[in-house]
Amino acid sequence: MLDEKRLRAVLGERPFRWYRETGSTNAEALDWLRQGAATGSLVLADEQSQGRGRLGRGWQTPAGAALALSMVLRPLPQDLPRLTMAGALAIAAMAEDAGATEVSLKWPNDVQVGERKLAGVLSEALWRGDRLVGAVLGMGVNVRVDFRGSALEGRAISLETACGHRLDRSRLLSLVVKHADFWLEQLDGDRLHCAWRQRVKLPARPVEVNGLRGMAEALGRDGALLLRADSGQLHRIYSGEMLPRPQVSDGH
Repeated sequence: MLDEKRLRAVLGERPFRWYRETGSTNAEALDWLRQGAATGSLVLADEQSQGRGRLGRGWQTPAGAALALSMVLRPLPQDLPRLTMAGALAIAAMAEDAGATEVSLKWPNDVQVGERKLAGVLSEALWRGDRLVGAVLGMGVNVRVDFRGSALEGRAISLETACGHRLDRSRLLSLVVKHADFWLEQLDGDRLHCAWRQRVKLPARPVEVNGLRGMAEALGRDGALLLRADSGQLHRIYSGEMLPRPQVSDGH
């Protein structure tokens, strides 16, 4: 089990706050950011009951079964959309280091093994008027969550299931932080977008996003999905759920 002593050994001198249970590590990190937390500071929780996911969805973290962490950052405003790219790439690299295969990213911010969700990333910015104070990068990874018999069975996966053996969460934390530090240093260059784009799987069949139907053509440097609608118009979409459109039978 993770505890403050073990975390200190893993994180060295990096400032962190550790909670046995909290509502949301992002919420705690935003509060710490308001108080002046140093860049790179981490908020971690063994159990998270009110974590925030994309589109206002919840992300619960059972005790001892996942990684739930949020990092305090002070990016430039133009780099905000690229934070989730860095977080997703860090988790993907960590998963492969642990032994997972078939790791990919699903637009806009999910990490998958095969077609099942392994992790999610959510960045949130803190503004005072028109001045960016900073941001937090939240990452949640299923390590040993048991999805059998749940509504998510077949749609979500844990890293231990993907790897086929028991994993040390403190080692996983060390890996994901190391990779996050690396990719966060690449926010203003081409390397981040190229690596992210190579990992994102765009479907080769028609999709629907936010009520728009068409084909996913490409991804922008700012993380936008470029969707060619059935009407022929090209749309830039920054968030939403990409849903496959059902195949239409020709009646034969």
